[in-house]
Amino acid sequence: MDLDNSLLDRHSQDSQSPSILRFYRWTPPAISLGFHQKQYPDRWNAIAKSHNLDIVRRPSGGRAVLHKGDLTYAVITSNNVDGKKGSHRDIYEYICEFLIQGFRELGISLNYGQSGRGYIHNPSCFSTATNADLVTSDGRKLIGSAQVYRRDSVLQHGSIAIAPDHGLLTELFQSTVPIVGYQELMQNYHCSHQDLIAKLVEVLSQAARHHFQTQLL
Repeated sequence: MDLDNSLLDRHSQDSQSPSILRFYRWTPPAISLGFHQKQYPDRWNAIAKSHNLDIVRRPSGGRAVLHKGDLTYAVITSNNVDGKKGSHRDIYEYICEFLIQGFRELGISLNYGQSGRGYIHNPSCFSTATNADLVTSDGRKLIGSAQVYRRDSVLQHGSIAIAPDHGLLTELFQSTVPIVGYQELMQNYHCSHQDLIAKLVEVLSQAARHHFQTQLL
């Protein structure tokens, strides 16, 4: 995530530079806090120690995310849509389109969440689905995203649930988290965990090249 921030800095110094797409996983697993999330429950420190979790802060907004059994994506690009500077909502929809297209190719239909601003009182990003997040047809959250802007550039990154640890999520957030993993959605495909992720990265990368009409770094 430090690399995301560094790449955003570099891109913001020349917004005509190529857009960037990254995928990565977390070792060790971690809880990432949104930039403006000033506090978190004290008990998380003991939970983090017992489960070997890091607690880190993102450069972007939003609430806490458990990065265990997920795949993180990051897009760094200009904050223009069709040659004009777009609203934050416009940029979310523009960037998320490659995710929607890619998962559609895999047979998974995604829509935007509907929760209002009440989510700010919940420490968990995945406990509610705002209109910046992508959910399955039954309302379960698959992708949570957040943004940060710097000059004329934007970093949007997010967590794609692959095989979420529901027990740990409940322990952290003290409630059932309505999240579904990509592995569960693809359970009829008899592939290894690593093969499923490799296929997902391949399909999303191709969808991004098609959507942004460019070769991404």
